[in-house]
Amino acid sequence: MSDENPSILSHVSIGTNDFARAVAFYDAVLTPLCCRRVLEFPNAVAYGRQFPEFWVQAPIDGNPATVGNGTHFCFLATSKQAVDAFHQAALKAGATDDGAPGPRPLYGPPYYGCFVRDPDGHKVEANFWDTSLGGHEAA
Repeated sequence: MSDENPSILSHVSIGTNDFARAVAFYDAVLTPLCCRRVLEFPNAVAYGRQFPEFWVQAPIDGNPATVGNGTHFCFLATSKQAVDAFHQAALKAGATDDGAPGPRPLYGPPYYGCFVRDPDGHKVEANFWDTSLGGHEAA
């Protein structure tokens, strides 16, 4: 897997205090990004395109889930239209808008993204890198 996957992360897990609501939310918002459930356990679901990369779960220690201040995670979209569809699906599924879809010049010319807060308050982003616009070279 690691030779075929350019990502630097294996997976990310978030906790929820309402498992059914969280899974319904991520079922809805990850579909426009071509993600699906790839593993399921009681109180845990993993999403990905091929591999379990994003987990939604009840905290294993039994304590309430909390939101990290300054923490967010971003899903890579395949087009600007997928970012727009993610944002629309998120709002429809109960998210709060935290930054409408659009260019983010601060992040470089090719960057197009949006931000929402999921029903548990996690900051979630979707973005697309339009490499045809240039400006994505590493420093």
